Amino acid sequence: MRRKLVIGNWKMNGSRVANAELLAALKEAGPSVAEVAVCAPAPYLADVALSLQGASISWGAQDCSAFESGAYTGEVSASMLAEFGCRYVLVGHSERRAFHAESDQLVADKAKAALAHKLTPVVCVGETLAEREAGQTEAVVKRQLSAVIHTLAHCISQVVVAYEPVWAIGTGKTASPEQAQAVHALLRAQLKAATEKAGEMKILYGGSVKADNAATLFAQPDIDGGLIGGAALKAADFTAICRAAA
Repeated sequence: MRRKLVIGNWKMNGSRVANAELLAALKEAGPSVAEVAVCAPAPYLADVALSLQGASISWGAQDCSAFESGAYTGEVSASMLAEFGCRYVLVGHSERRAFHAESDQLVADKAKAALAHKLTPVVCVGETLAEREAGQTEAVVKRQLSAVIHTLAHCISQVVVAYEPVWAIGTGKTASPEQAQAVHALLRAQLKAATEKAGEMKILYGGSVKADNAATLFAQPDIDGGLIGGAALKAADFTAICRAAA
């Protein structure tokens, strides 16, 4: 059985004081049956690494460059993240695709760069409301994942996939458990065609996950946990979601 994974994505939120209080509360809540991680803004990674040293919570970054080094002002390389003990890095989050025009191939290249430094890429895929209403959900998510499968080849089994319907992120709308499971099953089938280890891979759901809907979502056979946004900034809410994953 796949162990559940819950990752908190802080997005562009936080301060040194607020982060310290949040992490202290998460550590006080004690270990979870699920794997737990937080993805913090890059400037706070050193603080997070120090705070979580020896704790059962992993940490990661929200993005990485596809390049190893060079004249890429403002970018952060996977090797830099690895120096901070990061375990995970988000690639292809819908906000990066929308606001920074990241292509499917760029997302795949970032995943490859992450793996080269032993980071686990959390590859995000998902459709907009217009694409869902046009019946394009299957085509969109398969296209997004296909680029990563093609680029990583046999290494695809080393990534985590996160399905995040864009229309459900930060909107209060959540895909029904049945809707989410249908897409997760589709992604699992696509992975099975690429690797015999697809049954061991984690596919997370992200999109307005809260304490009161987490258990129902996580009970679906192909949903292996969550990529949590707003609720990850509140210790009580995030802890409740982690417990729901048990």
